[in-house]
Amino acid sequence: MDPVISKYLSGFEIGDLQHHKNMAAFPLSTSVNGGPDYWTLKEALEKTLFVVTEVSESGSVPNLKVTNKAEISVLLLDGEELAGAKQNRVLNTTILVKEKSEVVIPVSCTEQGRWSYAGREFRDSDTVLSPKIRSMKSQDVATSLESSREFRSDQGTVWTGIRDMAADTRVSSRTGAMKDVFEAKKAELDAYLNAFVCLPQQKGLIVFIGGEVVGFDFISRPHAFGGLFPKLVKSYAMEALLEEQKKDAAGGSGEGAAPCGTEAPAPSKEKARTFIGEAAACEEKRYESVGKGYDFRFSGKDIVGSALIVEDKLIHTAFFRISEAEKAGGMASTSRRRLFRV
Repeated sequence: MDPVISKYLSGFEIGDLQHHKNMAAFPLSTSVNGGPDYWTLKEALEKTLFVVTEVSESGSVPNLKVTNKAEISVLLLDGEELAGAKQNRVLNTTILVKEKSEVVIPVSCTEQGRWSYAGREFRDSDTVLSPKIRSMKSQDVATSLESSREFRSDQGTVWTGIRDMAADTRVSSRTGAMKDVFEAKKAELDAYLNAFVCLPQQKGLIVFIGGEVVGFDFISRPHAFGGLFPKLVKSYAMEALLEEQKKDAAGGSGEGAAPCGTEAPAPSKEKARTFIGEAAACEEKRYESVGKGYDFRFSGKDIVGSALIVEDKLIHTAFFRISEAEKAGGMASTSRRRLFRV
């Protein structure tokens, strides 16, 4: 593994456990310097110095145009959703957009049933893809990078994940919008969000659902992580909510539930460190980022991840547990890899 990333992972300090129902999280922090300063997407949009639009009047599903008018870089997080224009989209990778610049960014559609303007500019959706869909999208982007050096997702995998989410939560959306599912489940997601507290120097979190590690996110600056904390918690909480509903539907013995008469496994710092160690042992590949720095892709037996390095500093990294079935289902065939677009 790249020594910069390895240094960060080995230096993670794990805080005290926080939990709500079937979801638990350990805060992550580190004394390692956070590198260049930047705004988050939400900050930049609120300051009206960052504009996201379709690439043209007719638009292009897998691409958007961003214009950064600020004197500071802007962080766009993998899985972060933008709402508006011709249809809602999510980021295919984490990008640090250079100050005073314009760039085309790779995205995936999260609203299959709309292709008409709802305003000319995108707004912050306040939503991030669930970790399960993020993990499958991450491995598809890695496959696309290896074959074509493009940050393309398998759009069908993303749509299927959103349809399954809507079906499992019994939410109907006229346009098949992921955002509609999150809004319909706002009360339940807020209950999870209210149970977790972002600490002053916190830079990440490692999340357990049903006692097992789901994944972790780390962001280089506490201020930025604090701004993204609610989005990330709700993202993981959606996965926890789905697991709760599956368990209830199966009478407490559904997939992911402990066998009848047994306790669910307990989250522990030892399990958290084991997962971080597995992340550090993954195979890696490096690519030039769409914005500043280098984009890294990681793969292990049942784990996938990504990272953004700028000026020899880790800006963002995320790793997720992924099952063999999900890994097999998410891998596109050779013919589909050539398309990776709508």
